[in-house]
Amino acid sequence: MEGLLKQLDSLKRSSVKKTIDERMEEFRHAGRQDSRSIFNELSYCLLTANFNAIRSMMIQKELGDGFSTFPEEELVSALRKNGHRFPEARAGYIMEARRHADTIKQTLESFSDDNDAREWVVNNIKGLGFKEASHFLRNIGYENFAIIDFHIIDLLVRYKLIVKPKTLTKNKYLEIEQLLRELGMKSGLNLAELDLYLWYIETGKILK
Repeated sequence: MEGLLKQLDSLKRSSVKKTIDERMEEFRHAGRQDSRSIFNELSYCLLTANFNAIRSMMIQKELGDGFSTFPEEELVSALRKNGHRFPEARAGYIMEARRHADTIKQTLESFSDDNDAREWVVNNIKGLGFKEASHFLRNIGYENFAIIDFHIIDLLVRYKLIVKPKTLTKNKYLEIEQLLRELGMKSGLNLAELDLYLWYIETGKILK
């Protein structure tokens, strides 16, 4: 862990910190928007599962309010035109999630415990597991969830902090999240910030 902590400390003293601080403020701002804007971010996260994040961002920018207004056939066509791997399945998930489009902000704010908010997302938004639910919540200002994808797992394996899991069950996800929480405490970062730093270490990019 010491080697990773040193790398994080070095990045916190570099220009990377300014970019990550700006991204964190963007997330907080997103969480202050209305339910339709938050649903737009939810739809983006539905697109990212087993797909490229940058291309998902491009689709989100092009479709805009189409996530909440397009008929299903038009949504499928738009996803297919933009090269999404699973246009029918993702359009179906977005259509199903629309029942929460006008109320999702209020629903999430009704939970006093952030963990309960994530459980609600996992249990009520088809297509979002713990990773994608954490991604969505991070992107609207929640700061205490880890986004454990293969980039993060590979990095932790390389630093010998974990053994690569065969499957990422809920219990294994929470176990790795706790390890990351401890890493964050030692590095003076919350989990949302830590994810951006680790992603940068692994990919050289700072996305959302």
